[in-house]
Amino acid sequence: MNAFESIKNKLLEAKKIVFVTGAGISQESGIPTFRGNDGLWRNYDAMKLATIDAFYENPKLVWEWYNDRRKNIFQAKPNDGHLAIAELENFVDVTVLTQNIDGLHQKAGSKRVLELHGSIIKIKCTVCDFKTEIADEILEVPPKCTCGNILRPDVVWFGEALNQELWQNAMILANQCDLMVIAGTSLVVSPANTLPIYAKQNNAFLIEVNPEDTEMSSQMDLTIKNTSAISLPQLVSIYKKL
Repeated sequence: MNAFESIKNKLLEAKKIVFVTGAGISQESGIPTFRGNDGLWRNYDAMKLATIDAFYENPKLVWEWYNDRRKNIFQAKPNDGHLAIAELENFVDVTVLTQNIDGLHQKAGSKRVLELHGSIIKIKCTVCDFKTEIADEILEVPPKCTCGNILRPDVVWFGEALNQELWQNAMILANQCDLMVIAGTSLVVSPANTLPIYAKQNNAFLIEVNPEDTEMSSQMDLTIKNTSAISLPQLVSIYKKL
């Protein structure tokens, strides 16, 4: 049974839909998460590697980890969940606020994506203002800027602040949406886990798509205990029937 049939009218009334996505939707494309058994790399805890302290303590090690991550990400393909979100743009205004750094939403065809935690294809200098994008080449580790200082991935590590302009835009979009779909995120990472609160301030309808309960499951208007790849195409099918 299509779980979205029960809220068909809510879906069709919505003018602006915002998706908040996390590691779960990328995991369905074969990209490991930081948590659980997937969170180990060469017996290192990935959650401890993804910090500025770890980087300055051993930049070579962290860059080796990111080179491995990049190889895995560049081989990954968008799954049916990513493709469904992109297809939904044919019927309604859609914005994606993602905690993922893999670019799979863009590969799937989504046009408006805010990457809250940065991007795996971007690098920046630790000292000067240099920034650039890189393809799928494997960098020497640690790579150096023309100014002589070490380059780092242009991502947000644990303990670092989000880009404030980007975050302001994300809050505004969340506050203006009629419907928010929270897909594949445990909602434990701040400040992204506050986005549903901003949506509720506009009386938005909240839908959670996740095989497991999260910190905010009890506050959702509809909870679908399944994966994004299975559930989100069912969401799009509501619009296709019109």
